[in-house]
Amino acid sequence: MDRGLKVEMLAVERLSADHWQLWDAMRQANPALSSPYFRTEFTRIAAGVTPGARVAVLHRGEEVVGFFPHQTRGGAIQPLAAPMNDYHGIISHPDTAPTLAHVAELLDGKRLNVSGWVGPCGAGEARQAVMAVLPDEGFEPWYAERRTAQGKYFKDKERARRSLEAELGPVEVQLGLRDPELLERIIGLKREQYRRSGLHDVFACGWTGRLLQALMQSEGDFGASIAVLKAGDDICALEYSMHADSHYHFWFPTYVPGLARCSPGVLLSLETMRQGSELGYRVFDFGFGGEHYKKYFCNASQSLREAVIQKPGLTATLGGAALATLGGLAGAGRAEALRTSLRRRWAAIEACEVDGLARARGLAVAARSALRKTPDILTASA
Repeated sequence: MDRGLKVEMLAVERLSADHWQLWDAMRQANPALSSPYFRTEFTRIAAGVTPGARVAVLHRGEEVVGFFPHQTRGGAIQPLAAPMNDYHGIISHPDTAPTLAHVAELLDGKRLNVSGWVGPCGAGEARQAVMAVLPDEGFEPWYAERRTAQGKYFKDKERARRSLEAELGPVEVQLGLRDPELLERIIGLKREQYRRSGLHDVFACGWTGRLLQALMQSEGDFGASIAVLKAGDDICALEYSMHADSHYHFWFPTYVPGLARCSPGVLLSLETMRQGSELGYRVFDFGFGGEHYKKYFCNASQSLREAVIQKPGLTATLGGAALATLGGLAGAGRAEALRTSLRRRWAAIEACEVDGLARARGLAVAARSALRKTPDILTASA
């Protein structure tokens, strides 16, 4: 443990020009920090709409050795803009970053919760983010290799495109759109999806939607935009993404459910990569692995950590106690999977909702959804 490391808490607007310049230099020197989430622009924009935003400035003597943008929810600490933040960690040179456990001690919160920690950790569970890395020549060599390795899948998608064109008309894809009405359409489709699946509606709190809107206003080589796939006159799929340098981060994909047989979301991803490669993008980040289709696209990964570090001696929070109880009801064979699911749901609820009543409602909905998906719980506990 580096006892010489000290922390200074600052509101984002109090960071100086020298701070921002050092931040950029550290990020550029550390290949693990290539995601747009680590750009200074993301922190500046997110801090303008995210409740409880702060930056921990890490010092060793008079020298600044790192930055950690985060938010507070009561005594809990989370990465800035959680649950929207897929990648987070200390902005530092590769050889000076403290471990996650050390960060938790320095910040002195009741609890530190992370889902995609980049850098030294010493705690938590491994997760994999997956991506498609294109060669310097761009899309065509990548697609030729993928079509050889996964021929059946991509031939099926080519047939799906022909079916979509036959049913609705010619397929057209547009990138780089910043239309607020299209964003509202994406948010509406995502909210319907959350209701169907029983997941917490991350857009109900309001500030998360304002974050996506604000990111679309950024200019230069950092920003966010929408890609749209139309067949004839009909919008079939949309995706909100963030991008910076040569990195394109797929973020919020949506498609018209009735067209699932034609795979419009997959077709949009393919065409986004084709057109995006012509704009200089080479890393197309699909976020956390899990969805079946990602394995056909992705040829690289990055190891991340998910962890909850609680201050010693503190009793469990209401959310933590509820998760433990519900996990226990599932029995030993299913308890861990259920606890993991519920922990992630609770983390999203706590991050989104700054009002205690809204959090309690969210937890109740999450618990009911978990119980519906584990129908033998009540029988096992009777």
